[in-house]
Amino acid sequence: MFNITGRRRAVLGAAGAAALLLSLAACGEEEGGEATGTGPTVSASADTSLADKVPDAIKADGKIVVGTDSTYAPAEFLDEDGKTVVGFDVELFTAVAQKLGLQAEFVSAPFGDIIAGVNSGKYEVGVSSFTINDERKTQANMISYFQVGTQWVTKAGNPAGVTIDNACGKKIAVQKDTVQVEDIEKRSKACTDAGKPAITVEQFPGQDAATAAVVSGKDDAMLADYPVGVYAVTQSNGALELLDKQYEAAPYGYVVAKDQTAFAEAVRDATKALIADGSYKTVLDKWKVGDGAITDPAINP
Repeated sequence: MFNITGRRRAVLGAAGAAALLLSLAACGEEEGGEATGTGPTVSASADTSLADKVPDAIKADGKIVVGTDSTYAPAEFLDEDGKTVVGFDVELFTAVAQKLGLQAEFVSAPFGDIIAGVNSGKYEVGVSSFTINDERKTQANMISYFQVGTQWVTKAGNPAGVTIDNACGKKIAVQKDTVQVEDIEKRSKACTDAGKPAITVEQFPGQDAATAAVVSGKDDAMLADYPVGVYAVTQSNGALELLDKQYEAAPYGYVVAKDQTAFAEAVRDATKALIADGSYKTVLDKWKVGDGAITDPAINP
């Protein structure tokens, strides 16, 4: 996996592409045109035994300040008002906070800045589809709560003829600082080692712009986490399609400061409680990402 900043925008000239970018990032339509809905799915009751595990310094103000990169639908993105952060990650952690007797306050931040922000105390938790890897575990406590792999997406009909095992000479979009960057760069090296043209890798600050680059035809395909790829396709009104299936599934983790072990345990146990009472499944099913469910959250798995 990629470095500690990693998980997962060029300016578009066409007004239509810009409008589509906004719809991809802020809309809530499912296949068939029905609204997904961005309001909370569940309301979790506080569990006193779990709330007692939260350190006093964190619960003193009644909230958990959460750093999140709000460009990564359907996990975390801005609602139609342009300021409210919504998504399945948001709903799940809101319920975790409620189990701990607290409210979650989501603060938008660049993805690559969140782990450092947690360690500096700017945020108390990072919730932003962080893939757990060994390097991140040396920097913070990572509490597993979901599992996904990488998904390729192309323009509908795959006009560039992209294949996962041979994308040599193609233009591929990814979000900066993500596990997908290392993935596509390794594939490009394999191309050149075999005497084939390199893959042109375009890295964008936000996933929304990476998606729009494929919709506009600027790039031939993109790599993203599986839920993101599925959501982009369902929101594209037929402009995009999935290419093959996801692969190399790995867990997502909530980020808690390395010296906050007791708090990490409280977050883990609250997540377990949501799985046990069915709230966890309800949220994932609403967002059509139930295939990523896990049964046993752990700290630094």
